[in-house]
Amino acid sequence: MLSLNDWKVWLKGLLHAGISGGTVALSTTLVAHDTFNFGEGLGKLLSVVGASVVVSIGKYLSTKPMPEDLPD
Repeated sequence: MLSLNDWKVWLKGLLHAGISGGTVALSTTLVAHDTFNFGEGLGKLLSVVGASVVVSIGKYLSTKPMPEDLPD
């Protein structure tokens, strides 16, 4: 039987992966400010952030799949 702590650790890791992916993608504003910015380029910036979050969460899930109950 899994404890609540196992789920908390897994969910925190999942959240951290998403935040990390989004933060890394926001750094594109430093590299290509004319294209990815908070004005006219907001749509492009949000698409990069979304893609990065999905990739980061996917990577986390590939290394730490959802906890399962162990057979008794």
